[in-house]
Amino acid sequence: MTEKDVLKLFKKEKAFLSGHFLLSSGLHSPHYMQCALVLQKPWIAEKLCRLLAKKCGRLKPQVVIGPALGGIVVSYEIGRALKVRSVFAERLPAGKAGVDEILTLRRGFSLHKNERVLVVEDVVTTGRSTGEVIELVRQSGAKPVGVASLVDRSGQTPAFPGGFFSLLKVDIQTYASQECPLCREGNTALVKPGSRTKKE
Repeated sequence: MTEKDVLKLFKKEKAFLSGHFLLSSGLHSPHYMQCALVLQKPWIAEKLCRLLAKKCGRLKPQVVIGPALGGIVVSYEIGRALKVRSVFAERLPAGKAGVDEILTLRRGFSLHKNERVLVVEDVVTTGRSTGEVIELVRQSGAKPVGVASLVDRSGQTPAFPGGFFSLLKVDIQTYASQECPLCREGNTALVKPGSRTKKE
């Protein structure tokens, strides 16, 4: 399956959205990749994640981890494809982690010293969540060996340890709120489709 095929699939599943979106980073964008609409169909999720697993299987991870919520299904399906454990990190509820929410392992999940860990996401934009998961892995004494994402919309090549693998790379324009042409036009309502509270 080529990148064109993956993009065609996202459009078919109405997961490549057009409008006026507020991203978790606080930036505005005319497009949004809603991976949940693709991953809601298990047979598609399995196919895409097996393709992604083939790209990074040479890293020989012993466990796969992704951030909730977007990384849970991706972590599970890649773990299944590679026949390794799959876990996910969660943010502590607001008010229980100081000023900022932090990603942590809960539900009895743990990473072992020197365990080889593949960090996965549904989509990487700024790389903030990915970086937090990598730090969590390191603090656990485990070793991050690479990062994999269904969609790379970072607009650059992120400097992740072990390299970065994706099925689809898309260049989607983003704007600071004060520079957003969609806001100036005022014709399209601003929508926040993501699940994470914006960091001020």
